[in-house]
Amino acid sequence: MRNLRLLKSLRCTELQGPGTPQCFSVRTDTGTVLIASEYSVTELDPRAGQVLNEVSLTAEHYLPEDGSGTVVGIQDLPDQESVCVATATGDVILYNLSTNQLECVGSVNSGLSAMSWSPDQELVTLTTGQDTIIMMTKNFEPIIEVGIHQDDFGEGKFITVGWGKKETQFHGSEGKHAAQKKTIEVQPAMSWDDRRPRVTWRGDGQLFAVSAVCPQTGARKVRVWNRECVLQSTSETVNGLEQSLCWKPSGSLIAATQRHPNKHSVVFMEKNGLLHGDFTLPFGKEQVKVKALLWNSDSTVLAVWLEDMTREEGGQVNTYIQLWTVCNYHWYLKQSLYFGSDPQRAPADVSWDPERPLGLHLVTRGWASLTYDWGWSTDRSHGEDGQDNANVAVIDGGDQVFQSICVVPPPMCAYELQLPAPVNLVTFHRQPRRTNELAALTADGHILVYSQGGPPEALRFRSLTHTPQLKTTYRVLLNRGEPLALRLLLWLREDVFLGVGGCAEGPSQSTLLILGPSEAQSPQSTLEIKSRAEVEGHVISMCHSSNTGTVALQLEDGQIRKFLWDSLKPSVVGWQDATGYSINFPDPCVQTALCTIEEEHLLGLTDRSHLFVDDTEVASNVSSFVVYDDFLLLTTHSHTCRCLRLSTLTVKGLQVALAADGGQNDETLRRVERGSRIVTVVPQDTRLILQMPRGNLETIHHRALVLAQLRKCLDSQKFREAFECMRKLRINLNLIYDHNPKVFLESVETFLRQLDSINHINLFLTELKAEDTTTTMYPYPLNATGQSAPGACGKKVDIVCDALRSDQQEQYEIVNNISENPCIYCLCVFVVNPPGAANAVSAEEALKYLLFLVNVNELYEHSLGTYDFDLVLMVVEKSQKDPKEYLPFLNMLKTLEPNYQRYTIDKHLKRYRKALHHLSKCGEEHFTEAINLVKDQRLYSEALGLYPTDSPQYKALSCAYAEYLVEQQQAEQAGLLLWRCGEAVRALQAFVGSASWRNALCVAEQIPLPPDQLALLARDLAEKLIELRRYTEAAILLEQYAKDCEEAISALITGAVWEEALRLVYLYNRQDIIETNLKPALLEACSSQTSYLEAQRAMFIRHKTRLAVVRELKEKSRLELLDEDVPDCPEAELYSEASSVMSGSRAGSKYSHSNSRISSRSSKNRRKAERKKLSLKEGTPLEDMALLHALAEIIHSVDKMREEVHSLLKGLMLFQFDGQAGRLQQAYGEALQMMEVALPEVWQEGLQQSQAPITGPNSTANSIMASFQQPRPSSTQDSETPPPPKMRNGVKWKLSILK
Repeated sequence: MRNLRLLKSLRCTELQGPGTPQCFSVRTDTGTVLIASEYSVTELDPRAGQVLNEVSLTAEHYLPEDGSGTVVGIQDLPDQESVCVATATGDVILYNLSTNQLECVGSVNSGLSAMSWSPDQELVTLTTGQDTIIMMTKNFEPIIEVGIHQDDFGEGKFITVGWGKKETQFHGSEGKHAAQKKTIEVQPAMSWDDRRPRVTWRGDGQLFAVSAVCPQTGARKVRVWNRECVLQSTSETVNGLEQSLCWKPSGSLIAATQRHPNKHSVVFMEKNGLLHGDFTLPFGKEQVKVKALLWNSDSTVLAVWLEDMTREEGGQVNTYIQLWTVCNYHWYLKQSLYFGSDPQRAPADVSWDPERPLGLHLVTRGWASLTYDWGWSTDRSHGEDGQDNANVAVIDGGDQVFQSICVVPPPMCAYELQLPAPVNLVTFHRQPRRTNELAALTADGHILVYSQGGPPEALRFRSLTHTPQLKTTYRVLLNRGEPLALRLLLWLREDVFLGVGGCAEGPSQSTLLILGPSEAQSPQSTLEIKSRAEVEGHVISMCHSSNTGTVALQLEDGQIRKFLWDSLKPSVVGWQDATGYSINFPDPCVQTALCTIEEEHLLGLTDRSHLFVDDTEVASNVSSFVVYDDFLLLTTHSHTCRCLRLSTLTVKGLQVALAADGGQNDETLRRVERGSRIVTVVPQDTRLILQMPRGNLETIHHRALVLAQLRKCLDSQKFREAFECMRKLRINLNLIYDHNPKVFLESVETFLRQLDSINHINLFLTELKAEDTTTTMYPYPLNATGQSAPGACGKKVDIVCDALRSDQQEQYEIVNNISENPCIYCLCVFVVNPPGAANAVSAEEALKYLLFLVNVNELYEHSLGTYDFDLVLMVVEKSQKDPKEYLPFLNMLKTLEPNYQRYTIDKHLKRYRKALHHLSKCGEEHFTEAINLVKDQRLYSEALGLYPTDSPQYKALSCAYAEYLVEQQQAEQAGLLLWRCGEAVRALQAFVGSASWRNALCVAEQIPLPPDQLALLARDLAEKLIELRRYTEAAILLEQYAKDCEEAISALITGAVWEEALRLVYLYNRQDIIETNLKPALLEACSSQTSYLEAQRAMFIRHKTRLAVVRELKEKSRLELLDEDVPDCPEAELYSEASSVMSGSRAGSKYSHSNSRISSRSSKNRRKAERKKLSLKEGTPLEDMALLHALAEIIHSVDKMREEVHSLLKGLMLFQFDGQAGRLQQAYGEALQMMEVALPEVWQEGLQQSQAPITGPNSTANSIMASFQQPRPSSTQDSETPPPPKMRNGVKWKLSILK
């Protein structure tokens, strides 16, 4: 669905060399052209328009001075800084470009007819006048000489297994007479054939083909030779085979031309010599001759150089160059270059650029050098209203093929337009409501305008649109000195076109032309130049915004300009942002589009898949994009399609969104087939058209477009349209309510009136869930403002059903009090009409319908839960249950006391809370059963609320609850329960076990305990507190209750509570402890802290250095992965999504496979696997994440030492340990400063977290596996990236008296 668009053309006509150009070669390192004539070799720079070097071939007598010599081949040799020239007289000449010296490196007495170098320039083949092939090395050392004409087929000769004779074989529709058919005699080569051999190499340099006239038959044959010049195969006999020959660089086919009795074709051969496909040239059988076929370097375009066979009155002939491409096995004529009949304008030689795949060079006989640079473009209509048909124009010579809404595989289409001449350019009208109109620029300089209208034509399928009708044909008044007078064209408004002049006259200049209808009277409508504007630089793209009227230009170096076309004097100004700063693309882009992200921006996509917004790169793996309404849709080389709403993003936010992997239920991301490209978007719809590498079209409904359309419909209360869309695309119907609950409840009547179908209402009700789908399945995009009001999702079903029931004026219940499932109840209300109505149905019929919607077992349980046995029997009789299954159970229930009966039913239905409620009413004789139920189902809190607080049942339940809490390591709460129900001794044990010393002492005083036991209790509690490192509380117990001040001071010193310990020393006059315990403890603590800081600092530096190395390695690996090319060829249909998944997993290590299966393991094993995954071992996949976690842990541990260091410094200074205190303060300060400085380097700006692996309703098995196996693009995008730690700089810890 892509066309070739001429981006740049250069013309150099001011030079004149000796003689007439015969052939040329392009220098890849300098971009200059080496032209050989019958007199000399000239080096021309087409960009500067000057001759750089010129050397005569007649001065050294390599060519005759009378101009009768012929150069049969010329080749640039960059490695040798030379050019190789072969002459028809047999000389092989090496021209050194640096010294301008000529050297004859070989000579053949019989003369030379062709020269061809291998693609790697290691070998050269020469064909001689004796019909032999000479193969030489790049140093011109002969390897072998063999004859062209061989009797043997070659090493690839077909093997015959002898399965019968020709006379006994089945000949199909031809009948038996085919066996007696005589072999048709081979026709000799055409009279105009120069009978010179043609040599062409395969792209990998392993094979070459030679087309030569057979001396026996006089017809051409193609022979294939390998690199050692050993014959491999000979072509089958092909009548009418012509001289042109070119091997496709990708290696699959050899192109040649064949003249049939009724047509003229380009045919393709396989390397075994058999024909494989063809296409017909758009000329008569005796109208033109093909001078050459040329494949471009990436095998996407085939150039056909043609010349008329019949001469005009002056003996002149017309010359053409056509560019053909293939898609889905159909060949399209994309461009036609007509050079007229002037012999000076006719091309002397044509060649593709060896490095730029779409660069074409040609030199005319009049020494004019023309250079064309083409680009791919998709010509689509740009309307955003419902009247736009989503047209896509595909150029196919004189046929204008259109794909409009209906998706059929190319070359099929919605309709074709037959034009009188080949089409070179297509543009659609830019004004709203007229975007279906188009204008086509033909090769003969006319613009044909088509408007939408007329009945649809009778095609092979139903047409959804009207075929455009020809409205006007304009003749463009331009100087048509060369083909392609206009290379870019925009239709701005009625009869106003903007174009760019074809060939630039200056080395770096373009001319913008505003074309309008001519005011002069003429029989034919004409377009003349109304105004023009000169641009410094080559304009390679133009784009227009119908909303703002802006026209943006891009120059070949990436500069951006704005064209003020609607002013009195059109002018070109620089592209600036809101601050007045000039904006340019960092690299030239092959596709551009205007969009609005807070302000107007220009999007650009380079040929290296980099997407820019003005001068900011937002993505680096984009294969195609389109701007539709408020959305940016793009495809990536990771086989995904992204759809982002631009109004909710900033440029930075767009960059972040495209860098994220997308998480579960991310509506902006969807996986697509490998190599998919965007063709167009259907306006006011949810359809996105993609083209696969093999050429077929596919329609997808991107989730973001679908949800945006649904939200728009729900906002405008188009419930039926939204409902039908959700049914077709399998969107959960809960979104109808969840999108805006308030609006839905206010519009229930509108909702019911629009649906107008009981089946649709029932479908809506059966999908209702107590879940807010706007936060789970369909969350609003990032930065988008959702309208879903937060509410009680658990009551959503009740609210919706009540609203629908209340809107129904007439109701009839067949089920009583089904409050547990109001959805089923509401279904019954809508199914059954009130009695007495004309169309009333019976309860039996309603129940039968209900059983069709609801599982019978579920309905049986709900009916049993109503405790209505008549209802239960009515339901169960409609099921397939055996009466032996339910009758004994129902009979047993009828014999029980009502409360115990309901308890039994609720226990059977596993409604244990209701069962406990009914059992509590059955009396004390069933209390044992009740307490067992409480213990089994852990309903302690509910049970305590069913009995009075002063009852023995309440005390028993409290004791049972306390035992359960002790088992759950919640002894303190157990003690509170026991204490309040009077079990003081057991409460004391619970408080002691939980180290709740204050409550324990209160209970001990309440019991009360003797003083000696109280002191013993205090010592036991102090030991527990010391084990828990709660030294201050332990010291309180030892001092106040155990009356042991020395032990209290020792506990405080152990816990580094220096000030409190010093207070007790002076309170109890124990200054001796200062020398014996306090000072040694201070010095030991200082030494320990200093050693700890040194170890943490060294570990921090080691981890930070390793993190930088790991990040550099991963970034290098990511760039190498992005540089891999996606196959874009007919053979790409062999690749499936599964292969793309596996290709993504190749970059992973062995750990990625094992870690993707841990979800089924136990929680213990999962934790173990997580620890193993974040291993600091070098080379592990998540080593960078492990390093980040380790660095964050070091910073936390060092930062929380502030208070402890501050207290230690005060103690050291008090006892005159100033040296130790100063060193500790300096070491701690340096550690904090080092870590604070390193924070921005370790946690870089823009560090993002990727989401969890993609699962959910929009996922497939392949996409889920791919989300697990695909390699992480960088270390900054992992789900376990820790946030940067915050340092408590506000905590004062330094002592200013210490230096």
